[in-house]
Amino acid sequence: MKHITVLIILCALFFVEKTNAQDKQAYQLYKNNGEIVNYDLMISDLAESDMVFFGEYHFNPISHWLELEVSKSLFAIKGSKLYLGAEMFESGNQLVLDEYLKGFYAESKMIPEITQMWSNYKTDYRPLIEFAKDNDLRFIATNIPRRYASMISKKGFDALEILSPEAKELIGPDLKKYFDPNVKAYAEMASNMGGHVPPNMLHMQMAQAAKDATMAHFALKNFNAGDILLHFQGSYHSNYDQGIIWWINKIQPGLHIKSITTVSQSEWDKLTVEEREGIADYIIVVANNMTSTQG
Repeated sequence: MKHITVLIILCALFFVEKTNAQDKQAYQLYKNNGEIVNYDLMISDLAESDMVFFGEYHFNPISHWLELEVSKSLFAIKGSKLYLGAEMFESGNQLVLDEYLKGFYAESKMIPEITQMWSNYKTDYRPLIEFAKDNDLRFIATNIPRRYASMISKKGFDALEILSPEAKELIGPDLKKYFDPNVKAYAEMASNMGGHVPPNMLHMQMAQAAKDATMAHFALKNFNAGDILLHFQGSYHSNYDQGIIWWINKIQPGLHIKSITTVSQSEWDKLTVEEREGIADYIIVVANNMTSTQG
């Protein structure tokens, strides 16, 4: 009888193990040493930071769901000390965004000015804006206006000299002081093109740097001691402590910064060597057949 009981238990365990192995999993959280990390432990660590940079895949629903969840979790710990910011909103739209967050007018009046470049606004970014609105949190539109980035991509930083003082206030002020085309994030723009580097490659690198520098500028401009910023951007703007993080460390070194990135691959249960080598403090591995929110 005992043997039969043991056999039944073993069969049950085998069935459970096999069932679990067949479960579908959409994502897995890792630390950058390759260890799986618990969500709550990650949040506890992030809450000790001055700034957290969440690198997303722009149309990945797991990225966007976790952005909102991390926002809620950090708010539960930090309260009004939390403020949000995002690449997706340009510095020139800050006034409109502030007025909407304060309830001056309906969402329909805000959307054309704020969201015209993002077809996935309602599914992916609206929840973040509404979370900030509902909880009276600041939301910073950090990115350089696209028209100025376009000017730089054609003629370099000197193209900005014709702008008014008011226009220049919308752009990071430290572009010429710190720009370095040999920084990994910008050097790779050229190397990834192989033998097809365009004549204006340096200007394209400058335009990318202007985005990062402007986002860094407005992240810092709105930071006060004791605050915590949760900033959302495409992962390229923060991977390997490059992009925005590089500029922040140049402009105001010494801040406690953490990063999250998103990677997409067929095997979610392990990291590549490259991903372990400092891509971010925390890595969200998402199944590469995940649906897209792109319209």
